Amino acid sequence: MREVERGADVRYTTADRLAGDLRGADALLVWDFRSSALEAAWPAADALRWTHVASAGVDAVLFPALRDSDVVLTNSRGVFEGPVAEYVLGLVLAFAKDLAGTMAAQRERRWWYREAERVDGATAVIVGTGPIGRAVARTLRAVGMRVEGVGRGGRGHDPDFGVVHGLDALTRRLGHADYVVVAAPLTARTTGLVDAAALAAMKPSARLINVGRGALVVTADLVAALRAGIIAGAALDVFDTEPLPAGSPLWSMPNVLVSPHMAGDVVGHLPMLAALFVDNYGRWRRGLPLRNVVDKYLGYVPVPAAATRD
Repeated sequence: MREVERGADVRYTTADRLAGDLRGADALLVWDFRSSALEAAWPAADALRWTHVASAGVDAVLFPALRDSDVVLTNSRGVFEGPVAEYVLGLVLAFAKDLAGTMAAQRERRWWYREAERVDGATAVIVGTGPIGRAVARTLRAVGMRVEGVGRGGRGHDPDFGVVHGLDALTRRLGHADYVVVAAPLTARTTGLVDAAALAAMKPSARLINVGRGALVVTADLVAALRAGIIAGAALDVFDTEPLPAGSPLWSMPNVLVSPHMAGDVVGHLPMLAALFVDNYGRWRRGLPLRNVVDKYLGYVPVPAAATRD
C-alpha cells in the first residue's frame, strides 16, 4: 500500500469512525467484505467516486443509495477462482471417499473396511456460471466428472460447462446431479434459491456444496432435508449468519461438513488482494479503465460473451 500512500492522503479507519473519515474522500477500499458499516455512513460520502471491495461478492455494499449513485464499484475477481475450485474438489473427494468416516475410525482405532465411490463419471450441476463457477467446472472435469451449469441465461456449446441452463430450469436439472455446487452471486433473484422445492428435486444420494453466499440456501429447509434423508449430505463454507452460531444443528449433523468461509483463502491471498487494489488505484489516478467494474444492478462483473470462449 506504500504506492498509494505516496500519492494520497490515506485514512485507515474502522466501522465506528467511517462516517467521519469518509468526508472528502475520493476512493474507498472495503477490506472487511462482511461489514455493513458503509450504508450507515453513506450520507457522509460527499466526494466519493470509487469503491473497491476486497472480495468477489459485493452484496454487503450494494444497498440502494450506492447502487443508484455514480460511484464506480469494483471487486477482487481473479484472486479466488482457483483456490475455491480446489476446495470444491477436495469436498467432493471427501464425500466420495468418506474421509470423515476414515478419520473417525482412526481416532477409535477401529479397522473399518468399506467400498468408496468414484468421482470419475459423476455429475455436478454448478449453480453460478461466473469466473468461480467456471473454475470449478474446469477442475471437476479434469477428474472425469460431467458438469453442467445453471446461470442467468441458458446457452449451448459452452467451453467450460458444455450446456448452461437458465435459473428457471434449476429444479429440472437438479435431479441429474450427484453434486450440486452453489457458486452464484447473492442478488435479489438468487436469495433463497435453494429451498425445500429445490432440495426435494435432488437425488437422495446427492450432496450439496455451497461456496457462494449463505443466503443462497434456505438454512431451515436444508436442515429439514438432511434430517429426513432427502439428500445425503452437505458441505457448507458460507452461512446466512457468520460465524455460524454455536447452537446451529449443522455443527453436529454427521452428514455435514462445516468450514468458516475459507474456501478461497490460501497462503498469500491477502497480498494478492492488496496488489489488485494498488493496480486499480494506479489506473484510477491515470484515468485508465478499472479492472473488475461491477454492474451494480446485476450485482457482479459481467463477462463478455467472447470471454467465455477463451
